[in-house]
Amino acid sequence: MKAIRDPRLERVAEKVKDGERLGFEDGVALYETDDLHGLGIIADHARREKVGDEVYFSVNKKLYHTNVCALDCDFCAFYENPGDEDAEERTPDEMAREVEEYADLISSVHIVGGQHPAWKIDYFEELFSAIKERVPDVHVKALTASEIAWIAKLTELEVEEVLRRLHDAGLDSMPGGGAEIFAEEVREEICPKKDSAERWLDVHRTAHSLGINTNATMLYGHVEDAEHRVDHLLRLRELQDETGGFRCFIPLSYQIENNELGDRVEHGATGRLDLKTIAAARLLLDNFRGVRAYRMVVGEKLCQVGLDYGANDIGGSLMEEQIQKKAGSGTRQYVGRDDMVHLIRDAGRVPVERDEMYSVVERFDGEAAPADD
Repeated sequence: MKAIRDPRLERVAEKVKDGERLGFEDGVALYETDDLHGLGIIADHARREKVGDEVYFSVNKKLYHTNVCALDCDFCAFYENPGDEDAEERTPDEMAREVEEYADLISSVHIVGGQHPAWKIDYFEELFSAIKERVPDVHVKALTASEIAWIAKLTELEVEEVLRRLHDAGLDSMPGGGAEIFAEEVREEICPKKDSAERWLDVHRTAHSLGINTNATMLYGHVEDAEHRVDHLLRLRELQDETGGFRCFIPLSYQIENNELGDRVEHGATGRLDLKTIAAARLLLDNFRGVRAYRMVVGEKLCQVGLDYGANDIGGSLMEEQIQKKAGSGTRQYVGRDDMVHLIRDAGRVPVERDEMYSVVERFDGEAAPADD
């Protein structure tokens, strides 16, 4: 591939061209290179070969049942302690009524929240059943692996039984949050009360065995280094080899404001690190179709650039997103369908509205804006 200046990237490019799987050292090279343009060329080539020019988005709503959480992770600006002035605890009926209000606008709801010290499985069975009773066709994507493990602990059930019961109540798929960084030394610093990486992976493994598809994430740009990121991505790849149950990988650029970890992190993620992580995901996660340039996290302009670094998804409209906002994200909360289509077309790609299972809702054919050379 022409215009690649870094010799290590040239070797990576040859592997990609020959269909050879990248290894750990290749991944580290992706992060250490100064040749950002060359990295983009390789990742964009891999994207075109695997998924073509379609870029996915969804029209959805994010809901939070509670911000009360027993874990108080250092990187989190969302959580409140029980009894705090800003603590919120919503009933299943309140949540279901809100979903019903938006039923004509959305295809899915994304429900996550704190790990409440008293809420067991019955609350969530009631929640999902209430939503499905009011809006039977809405797709319910809910509860991170960390939340599932917490419910299992409180309820004294195995994870498999928790997932079976929640699936029966209306849970359709799971988001990928709570993964953070898998390296235990990093977890000890940023989320010491959270379950281990193996626990997170095992919850997703179990969900996949039950036919519940999930997403995957990585929180980067704090105290981790390149080796930790590459290890994380390769462990996701290994589980995807085993189960095939991941739909999309979502890089989460750490937001530095209003959390304890921000006092110990000087700068947070840069735009270059954001683009390197999108590219590294496309190149290392060769068994994932979906790689997201997450509009709510990196902003709309860098999101567009991320489409030239391997991404083929920009996320959803996410009305009233709170977790990233409270940590400092200034990205617009709600972007309508027309704006999402324009964002993608302006980047020279074909917009496709999807549901949470990546089935096509509507494909917006027509002339796309020409991509820059």
